[in-house]
Amino acid sequence: MMEKIKQELEKGGAVVLPTETVYGLFAKALDEKAVDHVYRLKRRPRDKALNLNVASLADILNFSKNQPPYLQQLVEIFLPGPLTIILKANDQVPRWINSGLATVGFRLPDHPVTRELIQAEGPLIGPSANKSGKASGRYFDQIRAQFDFQVTGYQDDDALLGVDSTILDLSVSPAKILRQGKITKEDLLAALPELTIE
Repeated sequence: MMEKIKQELEKGGAVVLPTETVYGLFAKALDEKAVDHVYRLKRRPRDKALNLNVASLADILNFSKNQPPYLQQLVEIFLPGPLTIILKANDQVPRWINSGLATVGFRLPDHPVTRELIQAEGPLIGPSANKSGKASGRYFDQIRAQFDFQVTGYQDDDALLGVDSTILDLSVSPAKILRQGKITKEDLLAALPELTIE
């Protein structure tokens, strides 16, 4: 199964993979046609930017700029895990990822299969595996049916929390929580006293 998933990614396809939150619809981030394919599958508006799913802090630094001094500590404490970090994008971020915005989001999913694939094939995009406007995908068979069985992937329903990641915007000061997930404002402030959140 994993070899088939890798082959699908290599040829510009999209695959369903579990994270620690919900399933994502993953494709190669630096392949514009693969990203277009995901937008079409999800019926996602093109002005709605995508996150980069990466393997390490080094990858985050490679695609961002103006990082806060506590970024390394934040990554060491909370990632991999259910946290999306928004930073200023640098020139390495393709316009088809962040829709021409000045920022880009980063995810380091905490699922061993997905992490291994990101390390081997990444960076990847991985928006939630659902049609736009529908609830985030938690059950593999339901997801495949929603996409008319046009996608393949790795099934692991038991690993998912069913709760989307917390989105923390570090491109502004003070930082902002754009979406509350499992990791709370209190969790972040307790771990990083130097962090200020609006």
